Amino acid sequence: MSNTVVPKHSKLTPASSVPFWGVHLACFLVFFTEFSWSAVGVCVALFFLRMFGITAGYHRYFSHRSFKTGRTFQFILAVLGTMSVQKGVLWWAANHRIHHKHSDQEGDIHSPTRNGFWWSHLGWILGDEHEETHYDRIPDLAKYPELRWLNEHFLVPPVALAVALYLVGGMSWLVWGFFVSTTILWHATFTINSLSHVYGSRRYETSDTSRNNVWLALLTMGEGWHNNHHCFMNSTRQGFFWWEIDTTYYILKALSWVGVTRDLIEPPARLLNHEPLPSAIPLTEV
Repeated sequence: MSNTVVPKHSKLTPASSVPFWGVHLACFLVFFTEFSWSAVGVCVALFFLRMFGITAGYHRYFSHRSFKTGRTFQFILAVLGTMSVQKGVLWWAANHRIHHKHSDQEGDIHSPTRNGFWWSHLGWILGDEHEETHYDRIPDLAKYPELRWLNEHFLVPPVALAVALYLVGGMSWLVWGFFVSTTILWHATFTINSLSHVYGSRRYETSDTSRNNVWLALLTMGEGWHNNHHCFMNSTRQGFFWWEIDTTYYILKALSWVGVTRDLIEPPARLLNHEPLPSAIPLTEV
């Protein structure tokens, strides 16, 4: 990556970088608090619950509208994603749509091939260049006042979560359930930006460098099938074949059986038969 170009006018802002590193430092409190397996269990549970909020909510639903649901579950997904402390739901969705429009090209906000590992992993989300919510990219979502409120007050759910953990389980639950779980969640999520365009295999010839990586897929509940996703970004299922484990899809499919989700978009048969597909359906047509 010797030819990477990091935006020179971007800089880390104290408002985002100080709390970010503060959460990391708070993880060391595990050595000064009483250990309990219940706290570790809460850590793991909240990792996967909030990962689902990102993968099913922020990504597959809000960014790509790959399935439909009611307004109540839509809000639940937004709250779960917001608890991951990765900024607002509308901010996230708008920036992700920009990423797909310019993937690995000029204008991509977190391309590792253009901007390097650290920028794509965390610099872009901590810098001051991408703080604005591009409402023009998400008119389908911006019409909901509850989503706009949640986007503007994105710290409310994670702070409420931290307070609840402390009140229920004390310092041990707060440290493991919030600080440790959040730190692991951040870096697991960010690997899809920083690693899945560098390491793995390519089944489809897309216009970017997206790759499929089984280890990242297991870590992120299915997001590691990234070449599949960039080939047909509107599919709810990112593990196109039965051996490609996609836990997020399994949950969404199960929810469709009880009517919580519906109209899950599947990859076209021609893709599964390894026939070329001209391009993914534009977001404006979803």
